[in-house]
Amino acid sequence: MKQIQPCIWFQGNAEEAMNYYVATFKNSKITHIERYTGDQGIPGEKELEGKVLTGVFEINGQQFTCLDGGPIFELSGAISLMAEFDDQDEFDAAWDKLVDGGKTQQCGWVTDRFGVTWQIVPAALGEMMSDPSATTEQKQALMNAMMPMVKLDIKKLTAAFDGAK
Repeated sequence: MKQIQPCIWFQGNAEEAMNYYVATFKNSKITHIERYTGDQGIPGEKELEGKVLTGVFEINGQQFTCLDGGPIFELSGAISLMAEFDDQDEFDAAWDKLVDGGKTQQCGWVTDRFGVTWQIVPAALGEMMSDPSATTEQKQALMNAMMPMVKLDIKKLTAAFDGAK
């Protein structure tokens, strides 16, 4: 097996979504687009001619496939994409773009305007939670600070963790 590559089903807007994600995240690019040609033998294809059938884009080296398959499947938050950031400014920039036309949720979750659910988290959160020298009190303080947040704040999370020593 080479790798696991997420495939996201879109309903007529895969090309717009790929351009949106490439503009949202640094180190991103569209690597391939396959369009409906009208002669591929796909039901209803003639009216879709020229639109994206599938596309591949990368975010920081991770490949994603888009399938523009129409209104057969709905996206849900049961599967989300997690993006970790070292820097609050970079975190804020991605958050602000994903929230535009989307819907925020508790603990750094966002469902973007295309229906894709993201977890936008600071890398420091995972580092603190997995720190072998962290006390139970520090981890609990970190969780208590995070739970009421919608958009996560690296400084506040770190302060809660450090303050519980």
